[in-house]
Amino acid sequence: MRSDARARCSWPEGLSDEMIVYHDREWGVPVLDDRKLFEMFTLGGAQAGLSWEIVYRKREGYRKLFYNFDIEKCSRMSDSRLEKILTDPSVIRNRLKVHSVRRNARAALKVIKEFGSFSEYLWGFVGGRPIVNQRRSIRDLPPTSPESDAMSRDMKKRGFTFAGSTICYAFMQGVGMVNDHEVECFRHKELSI
Repeated sequence: MRSDARARCSWPEGLSDEMIVYHDREWGVPVLDDRKLFEMFTLGGAQAGLSWEIVYRKREGYRKLFYNFDIEKCSRMSDSRLEKILTDPSVIRNRLKVHSVRRNARAALKVIKEFGSFSEYLWGFVGGRPIVNQRRSIRDLPPTSPESDAMSRDMKKRGFTFAGSTICYAFMQGVGMVNDHEVECFRHKELSI
């Protein structure tokens, strides 16, 4: 039994202590750093069809193999480098997901050139401020939102892959564009200030 009795969201219940720490320290905290946003977008795409816990446990492998998510370096990765990454069990070995890192890095560089930063572009979908929701339970969490629909449409138009609305919404939750902590969770109030 955990000695920490603070009220939390119900979604990490029954998951590893690692997921509790992720919930308590990272999930829903606003991220403005381009590299970190690219990391979380990449990992969100890798999650498609899998659990977040599986992908999260491979995060260090992704960081190592994808130059700590340096967008410029990822954009220049060769086909042979990407094929070699597909043999490494420290990442999700799915050809489309691995190759999407380079494609998305190239699309991100175009966005950075146009908007000044990846952050400016992404945060524009929520007007530059987190949307603070009043969720009472995990059952209240929608898979998408009008903002994630708009983000998905625009990202796809700009050449991003693994950018469906559900992936975009989960990404928005993870990087704090949306505060979807349950109202009784101690993090809801902390992140609503």
